[in-house]
Amino acid sequence: MQAPLTPRLISALNAAATAHRNHERKGSGIPYISHLYAVMYLAASVTTDEDVLIAALFHDVLEDVPESFPAERMRAEFGDRVTDLVLHLSKDDSLPGWQDRADAYLAHLEHEAPDEAVLIACADKLHNLMSILADHDTQGEDLWGRFNSGKERQQWWYGSVLEVVQRRLPDLPLAADLEREVARFRNI
Repeated sequence: MQAPLTPRLISALNAAATAHRNHERKGSGIPYISHLYAVMYLAASVTTDEDVLIAALFHDVLEDVPESFPAERMRAEFGDRVTDLVLHLSKDDSLPGWQDRADAYLAHLEHEAPDEAVLIACADKLHNLMSILADHDTQGEDLWGRFNSGKERQQWWYGSVLEVVQRRLPDLPLAADLEREVARFRNI
Protein backbone atom coordinates (compact mmCIF):
# COMPACT_ATOMS: atom_id res chain seq x y z
CA MET A 1 0.00 0.00 0.00
CA GLN A 2 1.32 3.41 -0.84
CA ALA A 3 -0.21 6.68 0.29
CA PRO A 4 0.73 9.69 -1.82
CA LEU A 5 2.84 12.31 -0.07
CA THR A 6 0.40 15.17 -0.51
CA PRO A 7 0.96 18.78 0.60
CA ARG A 8 -1.51 18.14 3.44
CA LEU A 9 0.46 15.12 4.67
CA ILE A 10 3.73 17.06 4.40
CA SER A 11 2.14 19.84 6.45
CA ALA A 12 1.11 17.27 9.08
CA LEU A 13 4.64 15.81 9.20
CA ASN A 14 6.00 19.29 9.84
CA ALA A 15 3.33 20.12 12.44
CA ALA A 16 4.02 16.90 14.39
CA ALA A 17 7.78 17.48 14.26
CA THR A 18 7.36 21.06 15.46
CA ALA A 19 4.94 20.15 18.27
CA HIS A 20 7.31 17.47 19.62
CA ARG A 21 10.56 19.24 18.76
CA ASN A 22 11.88 19.23 22.34
CA HIS A 23 10.90 15.66 23.22
CA GLU A 24 12.86 12.43 23.30
CA ARG A 25 11.76 8.82 23.75
CA LYS A 26 11.97 7.89 27.44
CA GLY A 27 15.55 7.28 28.45
CA SER A 28 16.83 6.80 24.91
CA GLY A 29 17.85 10.22 23.59
CA ILE A 30 16.01 9.38 20.36
CA PRO A 31 13.90 12.29 19.04
CA TYR A 32 10.24 11.59 19.80
CA ILE A 33 9.20 12.35 16.24
CA SER A 34 10.77 9.05 15.18
CA HIS A 35 8.00 7.26 17.09
CA LEU A 36 5.28 9.30 15.40
CA TYR A 37 6.74 8.64 11.97
CA ALA A 38 6.99 4.93 12.80
CA VAL A 39 3.35 4.78 13.90
CA MET A 40 2.31 6.50 10.68
CA TYR A 41 4.48 4.06 8.70
CA LEU A 42 2.85 1.05 10.39
CA ALA A 43 -0.61 2.50 9.76
CA ALA A 44 0.35 3.14 6.13
CA SER A 45 1.09 -0.56 5.74
CA VAL A 46 -2.66 -1.24 6.04
CA THR A 47 -4.38 1.96 4.85
CA THR A 48 -3.93 4.86 2.46
CA ASP A 49 -6.56 6.96 4.27
CA GLU A 50 -4.82 10.31 4.66
CA ASP A 51 -6.87 11.33 7.71
CA VAL A 52 -5.84 8.12 9.49
CA LEU A 53 -2.18 8.68 8.65
CA ILE A 54 -2.32 12.26 9.91
CA ALA A 55 -4.09 11.16 13.10
CA ALA A 56 -1.34 8.53 13.55
CA LEU A 57 1.22 11.35 13.42
CA PHE A 58 -0.77 13.42 15.91
CA HIS A 59 -1.86 10.59 18.23
CA ASP A 60 0.11 11.94 21.22
CA VAL A 61 -0.17 15.67 20.56
CA LEU A 62 -3.32 16.44 22.57
CA GLU A 63 -2.19 14.22 25.43
CA ASP A 64 1.47 15.30 25.61
CA VAL A 65 1.83 18.77 24.06
CA PRO A 66 -1.62 20.37 23.73
CA GLU A 67 -0.08 23.79 24.29
CA SER A 68 2.06 23.36 21.15
CA PHE A 69 -0.79 22.26 18.90
CA PRO A 70 -4.23 22.60 20.54
CA ALA A 71 -7.33 20.76 19.35
CA GLU A 72 -8.83 23.96 17.93
CA ARG A 73 -5.82 24.51 15.69
CA MET A 74 -5.73 20.86 14.68
CA ARG A 75 -9.42 21.05 13.77
CA ALA A 76 -8.91 24.24 11.75
CA GLU A 77 -5.86 22.94 9.86
CA PHE A 78 -6.65 19.23 9.47
CA GLY A 79 -10.37 18.84 10.04
CA ASP A 80 -12.87 17.27 12.38
CA ARG A 81 -12.15 13.66 11.50
CA VAL A 82 -8.41 13.88 12.24
CA THR A 83 -9.01 15.74 15.49
CA ASP A 84 -11.76 13.37 16.61
CA LEU A 85 -9.52 10.35 15.95
CA VAL A 86 -6.75 11.93 18.03
CA LEU A 87 -9.21 12.65 20.83
CA HIS A 88 -10.25 8.98 20.79
CA LEU A 89 -6.58 8.07 21.34
CA SER A 90 -5.90 10.51 24.20
CA LYS A 91 -5.94 9.27 27.77
CA ASP A 92 -8.05 11.15 30.29
CA ASP A 93 -5.56 13.07 32.44
CA SER A 94 -8.30 14.04 34.89
CA LEU A 95 -8.27 10.49 36.27
CA PRO A 96 -6.11 10.06 39.37
CA GLY A 97 -3.73 7.22 38.58
CA TRP A 98 -2.06 5.15 35.89
CA GLN A 99 -4.42 2.20 36.32
CA ASP A 100 -7.54 4.37 36.17
CA ARG A 101 -6.32 6.03 32.97
CA ALA A 102 -5.37 2.66 31.46
CA ASP A 103 -8.75 1.10 32.31
CA ALA A 104 -10.66 4.08 30.88
CA TYR A 105 -8.57 4.02 27.70
CA LEU A 106 -9.20 0.31 27.19
CA ALA A 107 -12.95 0.68 27.80
CA HIS A 108 -13.11 3.59 25.35
CA LEU A 109 -11.09 1.70 22.73
CA GLU A 110 -13.35 -1.33 23.14
CA HIS A 111 -16.75 0.36 23.09
CA GLU A 112 -16.59 3.89 21.67
CA ALA A 113 -13.56 4.46 19.46
CA PRO A 114 -14.01 4.04 15.72
CA ASP A 115 -12.12 1.28 13.92
CA GLU A 116 -9.58 3.77 12.58
CA ALA A 117 -8.62 4.77 16.14
CA VAL A 118 -8.19 1.09 17.06
CA LEU A 119 -5.91 0.66 14.04
CA ILE A 120 -3.77 3.62 15.16
CA ALA A 121 -3.69 2.33 18.75
CA CYS A 122 -2.45 -1.00 17.44
CA ALA A 123 0.31 0.67 15.40
CA ASP A 124 1.28 2.83 18.40
CA LYS A 125 1.49 -0.07 20.83
CA LEU A 126 3.31 -2.22 18.27
CA HIS A 127 6.02 0.39 17.83
CA ASN A 128 6.24 1.01 21.57
CA LEU A 129 6.73 -2.70 22.18
CA MET A 130 9.33 -3.02 19.44
CA SER A 131 11.24 -0.16 21.08
CA ILE A 132 10.88 -1.61 24.57
CA LEU A 133 12.13 -5.01 23.44
CA ALA A 134 15.09 -3.47 21.60
CA ASP A 135 15.97 -1.43 24.69
CA HIS A 136 15.61 -4.50 26.89
CA ASP A 137 18.13 -6.31 24.70
CA THR A 138 20.72 -3.64 25.50
CA GLN A 139 19.71 -2.48 29.00
CA GLY A 140 18.16 -5.53 30.57
CA GLU A 141 15.97 -5.14 33.63
CA ASP A 142 17.30 -1.62 34.31
CA LEU A 143 14.93 -0.51 31.56
CA TRP A 144 11.91 -0.57 33.88
CA GLY A 145 13.17 2.38 35.91
CA ARG A 146 12.06 4.77 33.17
CA PHE A 147 8.38 3.80 33.37
CA ASN A 148 5.63 4.87 35.75
CA SER A 149 4.66 1.24 36.14
CA GLY A 150 6.83 -1.84 36.28
CA LYS A 151 7.36 -4.72 33.92
CA GLU A 152 4.32 -6.72 35.05
CA ARG A 153 1.96 -3.76 34.63
CA GLN A 154 3.44 -3.04 31.21
CA GLN A 155 2.94 -6.68 30.20
CA TRP A 156 -0.68 -6.47 31.36
CA TRP A 157 -1.17 -3.19 29.46
CA TYR A 158 0.12 -4.39 26.11
CA GLY A 159 -1.70 -7.72 26.45
CA SER A 160 -4.93 -5.88 27.24
CA VAL A 161 -4.61 -3.57 24.23
CA LEU A 162 -3.94 -6.64 22.06
CA GLU A 163 -7.14 -8.30 23.32
CA VAL A 164 -9.20 -5.23 22.42
CA VAL A 165 -7.60 -4.98 18.97
CA GLN A 166 -8.22 -8.68 18.31
CA ARG A 167 -11.89 -8.35 19.27
CA ARG A 168 -12.46 -5.12 17.34
CA LEU A 169 -10.34 -5.77 14.23
CA PRO A 170 -9.63 -9.51 14.08
CA ASP A 171 -8.44 -9.36 10.45
CA LEU A 172 -6.04 -6.43 10.93
CA PRO A 173 -2.58 -7.62 9.81
CA LEU A 174 -0.92 -5.41 12.44
CA ALA A 175 -2.76 -7.36 15.15
CA ALA A 176 -0.72 -10.45 14.29
CA ASP A 177 2.46 -8.39 14.58
CA LEU A 178 1.33 -7.00 17.94
CA GLU A 179 0.47 -10.51 19.12
CA ARG A 180 3.97 -11.71 18.23
CA GLU A 181 5.59 -8.82 20.12
CA VAL A 182 3.32 -9.28 23.17
CA ALA A 183 4.34 -12.96 23.27
CA ARG A 184 8.02 -11.97 23.16
CA PHE A 185 7.41 -9.38 25.88
CA ARG A 186 5.73 -11.90 28.17
CA ASN A 187 8.81 -14.13 27.90
CA ILE A 188 11.48 -11.65 28.95
